[in-house]
Amino acid sequence: MGLMQEILMHPDELYPLIKLMLSAKHVEKKTSVWLLQPHWAFCYTTLRKVSRSFALVIQQLPSDLRNVVCVYYLVLRALDTVEDDTSLAIEVRVPILRNFYCNFYDPQWNFSCGTKAFKVLMDQFHHVSTAFLELDTNYQEVIKDITKRMGEGMAKFLCKEVETIDDYNEYCFYASGLCGLGLSKFFYVSGREDLAPEFISISMGLFLQKISIIRDYLEDINEVPKCRMFWPRQIWSKYVNKLEDFKYEENSVKAVQCLNEMVTNALLYVEDCLTSMSRLRDPAIFQFCAIPQIINMGNLSMYYNNVEIFKGVVEMRRGVCAKIIDQTRTMADVYGAFYDFCCIMESKVDRDDPNATSTLKRLEAILKTCRDSGTLNQRLVMFPCTLLRPHLWNYTGLSSFSS
Repeated sequence: MGLMQEILMHPDELYPLIKLMLSAKHVEKKTSVWLLQPHWAFCYTTLRKVSRSFALVIQQLPSDLRNVVCVYYLVLRALDTVEDDTSLAIEVRVPILRNFYCNFYDPQWNFSCGTKAFKVLMDQFHHVSTAFLELDTNYQEVIKDITKRMGEGMAKFLCKEVETIDDYNEYCFYASGLCGLGLSKFFYVSGREDLAPEFISISMGLFLQKISIIRDYLEDINEVPKCRMFWPRQIWSKYVNKLEDFKYEENSVKAVQCLNEMVTNALLYVEDCLTSMSRLRDPAIFQFCAIPQIINMGNLSMYYNNVEIFKGVVEMRRGVCAKIIDQTRTMADVYGAFYDFCCIMESKVDRDDPNATSTLKRLEAILKTCRDSGTLNQRLVMFPCTLLRPHLWNYTGLSSFSS
């Protein structure tokens, strides 16, 4: 569905969309001084091309953190591009991943892989290295440490499959939990936040990573020349013999049951995420952390019990995202949004689903946390439970069940 069609069907989203576009223009002006330097111009231009949601919130960070997080994000996207390029032999990718952190100090280094904007990022990585070398050494050390650990973990899982739930947790720790840990250290080094306990910073990343893995089922399983499989065998083998069987229509009931177990597993991290956000003091850092968490919680509520995940891309409408960005200012807004999305998910639970009891138990724990915050009456109701799932999401078919 095009943007104009979305606006015609949901005119209340026009104003937040206009505000979002004006905010994006304002953010561009804030970074314009850096665009006079080729390496920073490349970093911010590329950031907007490789990030669907993070570019705006990164550029709204305080000036002392904006460049740091921009470089950090591009470094991790580059690392991810190496991991994801299945056209390259594992024997080629493993040493690149393990030694990636060493290349920051070589402003001539690049490695050609990936496609589209990601290929440009890799081909011209020297711009990112040049920007990295201009950062304070305390930030450099954090980026180097996280990249080293992440690269080692990604290399490990190129050589082994995600078999158990423990494997799944470990992979997600490397792929995104470490990212959350790095961000927490940046906020502390900047003097703007206290150092958060590691486990809650890691949970923020794990939550987002597990939602991405659920969303990307079809893209990963159809990857050529070789599929990528991140759903743990310990979960999916209860329902089918091969993970790719979920994309066939005759297995749709089993597919949805497995999907619901994956969603329930992701919900384990919500309370830690809420705790982490409640500790933040700086308004810009709070928004940077809270907006992606709310959007992804909304996405998770759409994915739950939704067979369309196995047919194509299910995504939140741009207008709904714009509302979230516009209305997220305080923890009351966060608790309210999580409460609303949990209510939507709760309304979708099929009592005959084998994971229904576990799902409802998780949802009730999150709902209780939101109620116990005492803030639910302090915010505007963004997503009342009458807004059932078809009103919040768009579906873009990438392939049929049989493809």
